[in-house]
Amino acid sequence: MSAAVGTVFLFDVDNTLLDNDRIQADLRERLEAAHGDRTAVRYWEIFQEQWGAVGYADYFGALARLRLEDRYDRELPVTANWLMDYPFADRLYPSALDAVEHVRQWGSAVILSDGDAVLQPRKIARSGLWKALAGDVLIYVHKEKELKDVERCYPAARYVLIDDKTRILAAVKASWGDRVTTIFPKQGHFALQEPPREGVSVDETIEKIGDLLDHDWSKLKS
Repeated sequence: MSAAVGTVFLFDVDNTLLDNDRIQADLRERLEAAHGDRTAVRYWEIFQEQWGAVGYADYFGALARLRLEDRYDRELPVTANWLMDYPFADRLYPSALDAVEHVRQWGSAVILSDGDAVLQPRKIARSGLWKALAGDVLIYVHKEKELKDVERCYPAARYVLIDDKTRILAAVKASWGDRVTTIFPKQGHFALQEPPREGVSVDETIEKIGDLLDHDWSKLKS
């Protein structure tokens, strides 16, 4: 491991660089059209149960459980393929890739995501983010609990974390303190449902990811 120098910018994916709410809306429409309202409702019930059990959005795990309940639905494998081949690149937020390139003037850019072991990497790859970040991608089950591994993989004197979930920003701030600058983009349902609460430390709030293009990080202390 090299010495900790410079700055690393850590980008969340869902509803930070990628409009995951739109992806979920499209999946909802697909389920209703291909399987009917009852099966679509049951899928999202299982999805929430899976999230509670494993701690992340498990789209394929929910499909697998649904298949056990409805063994003769021939459209379920088609829906699985539909999700694997989804055009995730079409759901990048405007200026998302430009924002990543912009911060590289002052440090390295890394994806810091969490999720399942199949769809999340697929989403990052097919959206073009994996290539844009040159393979600098970290995916955990609970990323806020894996900060020592983040430091091991990408040692830095300072970090900037851009994430739409205030609980994640608060957890990382509690661990890293002044070593991290936390940026809260108000995008997606998590950001709207869970705005910064009293006692939750967010260094800066932006309306959209493209607003990073207006930032000059040259005075960021290392």
